[in-house]
Amino acid sequence: MIDRKISPRLLEDLAYFLVVGLIGPRQAGKTTLAKQLGGQLTKPVVYFDLELDSDQRRLADAETFLAQYADHCVILDEAQ
Repeated sequence: MIDRKISPRLLEDLAYFLVVGLIGPRQAGKTTLAKQLGGQLTKPVVYFDLELDSDQRRLADAETFLAQYADHCVILDEAQ
């Protein structure tokens, strides 16, 4: 796996901010980086891929659904 120079900065940002966004071109490794960083956090991580109909349905009422994950790091992938 590629060691990204931005990883330490993103971990700092995740410790301080409630929301951190990763943007970039297609096939640049954003999903891989998000999952890799999630594995380095002390809190539990939950991952949703919004290209999956099942995850889209779960998040139809995002405020209510995500309330159960208030103490988690929530990764929302493919959130165009």
